[in-house]
Amino acid sequence: MAEVAENTVVDNRYRILNRIGSGGMADVYCAEDTHLGRQVALKVLHRRFAQDDEFVERFRREASAAAALQHPNVVNVYDRGKHDGTYYIAMEFLQGRTLKEIIQAEAPLSQERAIELAIPILRAAGFAHKRGVIHRDFKPHNVMVSPSGAVKVTDFGIARAGASEMTETGSIMGTAHYLSPEQAQGHGVTAASDLYSIGVMLYEMLAGQVPFQGDSAVSIALKHLSEPPPRLAQFARVNPRLEAVLNRALAKQPEQRFQSADDFIAALEEARAAIAAGDNGDAQDTATWTAVPPPPIAPPPAERGRRRWPWVVLAVLLAAGIAAGVVALVLGGNRVTVPKVVGETIEQASPQLTQKGFHVRTTRRTSEQSAGLVFAQDPAGGDKADKGSTVNLTVSTGPGKKTVPDVRGMTGQEALTALSKRGFLVEEHQRHSTSVKDGFAIGTDPANGTSQEVGSRVQLFISSGPRQVAVPDVVGLDVDSAKSTLSDQGFTYTTTQQASDQPEGRVLSQTPSSGTKVDEGSRVSLVVSKGPDTADIPAVVGLTEQQATDQIRAAGFEVQVKDKSVNDPTQDGQVVQQRPKSGKLKKGRTVVIYVGRAAQQPGGTGTPPMGGGTG
Repeated sequence: MAEVAENTVVDNRYRILNRIGSGGMADVYCAEDTHLGRQVALKVLHRRFAQDDEFVERFRREASAAAALQHPNVVNVYDRGKHDGTYYIAMEFLQGRTLKEIIQAEAPLSQERAIELAIPILRAAGFAHKRGVIHRDFKPHNVMVSPSGAVKVTDFGIARAGASEMTETGSIMGTAHYLSPEQAQGHGVTAASDLYSIGVMLYEMLAGQVPFQGDSAVSIALKHLSEPPPRLAQFARVNPRLEAVLNRALAKQPEQRFQSADDFIAALEEARAAIAAGDNGDAQDTATWTAVPPPPIAPPPAERGRRRWPWVVLAVLLAAGIAAGVVALVLGGNRVTVPKVVGETIEQASPQLTQKGFHVRTTRRTSEQSAGLVFAQDPAGGDKADKGSTVNLTVSTGPGKKTVPDVRGMTGQEALTALSKRGFLVEEHQRHSTSVKDGFAIGTDPANGTSQEVGSRVQLFISSGPRQVAVPDVVGLDVDSAKSTLSDQGFTYTTTQQASDQPEGRVLSQTPSSGTKVDEGSRVSLVVSKGPDTADIPAVVGLTEQQATDQIRAAGFEVQVKDKSVNDPTQDGQVVQQRPKSGKLKKGRTVVIYVGRAAQQPGGTGTPPMGGGTG
């Protein structure tokens, strides 16, 4: 199908930014969730499949299966819907590289790193298996590793939940290099099938290549059925205990493999401990790669006569095997099979072993298992051991406690990674905040610094930015009432004064205007009346120059002083006239006052007569 163009808005919500990948069923795009303001990965089903009910069902089941798996090592699925005649799934947008890219760039990986990457994959598988979901297509292409090292499994596109398995007659679902033998034969799959595929991934991490290669998917599938994988020693130096773990994971028969992801994890933890201690085991610990051959097929009747000699040889070999078994039984009569007690409580395990004649030694360690469960035993269940010998059991004390980290100031993804690496199950919640930027962590519940059981749930609160609120109408209120109304609704404010014919202190206008939607906590600017811009002109005739000047300026006016000759000596220094005389005048204008000056008499002092002068 044609690509979805950039800037297309899918389902009125998801704006396409760019395409980031393509697969057999769908294209994957980086998109912006315009409702929540975050990036998501949008998987859009190829339109040619949208009319195929089986493909649509398979695509729909991917969303349902993955959405039900809320786990730190499983990609989060947010939404699903229909757009332009096809279907989409919105899921967590993951930064980083696929495990396949890491293998191609860096393999062979060290034993420690391979185990470190495998265990989170197994945790995701175990979580799904306990909920009845089989992935069916585990491969390194479907595992994302973030820059911080967090591991997430993606693509439950051919997952099976309970009895709703989709079948395709004559077809193999999955990827040939990572198929379990039963998948290659078209048989039903179980949790053990996923664990086989994860074993192939672990082999590839350690060896730098998959165990089986061929010219076609069929040739590779046949090798899964009948051939042992090449010894790891050809490609890298691997501890025998780790090689033994791989030997069991890649057993041809499902019942010979690990029966749960927890068993697989426990075996890897034991191998990791042996590697750290420099324990290389002994010759008996070295893994022996064996293939379980398919049952012999009888030759056609026409060929039986001329091909009888191979069956004679086979009969001789079987007789020799029986003889060897009898000898072993005689010589090893004091050796009995060790019961498999991994996964049982210590109270259940100890009696089983003592009844078989073994002594029991227990060591307690923290682990992913529940407290009191046996998660490792030596010798392993199914091995032969002497009666009276000791079986060492490692009993879980539980995952232990860890401190909730302080995630404030981190991006949502960084906070999720920090919590997941501590072993917590994280539930994300969006909250409005006026102090924390959109997309960043506000905090957690339980709060940072709290000690919690590993595996317990922690609520992570991510800011969605400030809440949008309407600005209240405060125009016409006195300024104190306006300030109180704004403060009560979470706004801040500023005020400026302006002369008007409104009473002093009344709000004349506001910005933003009432009803405008703004971020909670925004600032509102108020213009407040400082009263009229005119004033009454004071009457100053008869006052001294100084008194008149003071009163006029106090009223808000400027003063201009002019002298005026007077005959009355008592008017000397007094205001004898003003202009304007009375009424209202705009503040800042000038009032002219005339100050009396008495005329001087010849030969003395005094005021000249009216109209007189000097001459």
